[in-house]
Amino acid sequence: MRSALVTPEQVERMLRELSTVRLLDVRWTLAKPDGRDDYIRGHLPGAVYVDLDADLAAQGLPATEGRHPLPDIDALQSTARRLGIRRGDAVVAYDAWNIMGAARAWWLLRWAGLADVRVLNGGIDAWRAAGLPLETGAVEPISGDVELSAGHMPTLDMDAAAALAQHGTLIDSRAAERFRGESEPLDPRAGHVPGAVNVPSEGYLVDGRFRDADELRRVFARVGAEPGAPVGTYCGSGVTAAHTVLALHEIGVESAVFPGSWSQWSNHADRPAATGEN
Repeated sequence: MRSALVTPEQVERMLRELSTVRLLDVRWTLAKPDGRDDYIRGHLPGAVYVDLDADLAAQGLPATEGRHPLPDIDALQSTARRLGIRRGDAVVAYDAWNIMGAARAWWLLRWAGLADVRVLNGGIDAWRAAGLPLETGAVEPISGDVELSAGHMPTLDMDAAAALAQHGTLIDSRAAERFRGESEPLDPRAGHVPGAVNVPSEGYLVDGRFRDADELRRVFARVGAEPGAPVGTYCGSGVTAAHTVLALHEIGVESAVFPGSWSQWSNHADRPAATGEN
């Protein structure tokens, strides 16, 4: 299994040696979803800006689908072509906040059938720390011709997530206080899917980078997430869930994403909400 994570030096080498590399700048945080102005002030050479909310999610109904539902595949294909992605391209996504936006791009493009998608571990901060140059202004790529199709990465609906929590490992990637139901700043109800286990993303990150593979194995083995085991992930809206899938991928664990996540589940009064550690 090839790692999906790349270093700044590897990306710089790809840019020098390959003509078919597309860089995606996915600046996004909960506090500042639109990172276009940060992108304009400085980005990796040739990178195009990706709006996570507009480009990597549908504009659905949060009350029924969650806050970041999966986009229609035709819409996603149009977006990918607008971003300049062509057949056979290697795609590298990066961001400026704990690899969250980049991981969503990685997972979604893999779900849509792209084979070669990678993530810059450490994001733009790692690039700067390596002393590599940035560009300013916007990049307007030539339209691509990539063809996408849905379903190449496994997903869960609410029923499947509920079942997996009882008969496998369903990882809740939110902060511990949200998992326990002590705080819920975004969604209608506090708590978690009954039977889920909590692995907050900060537990497998260090200084905005994924920990090494041995550390990742130790973190996830504690909750039974090992190669061959049935594993799924969810979070608040499906962004951190994809991030957790990327971490699991690095240690050979296949995991499904519950795209609706807690933002969908908590909007359905007939779905139970557990609180506490279990």
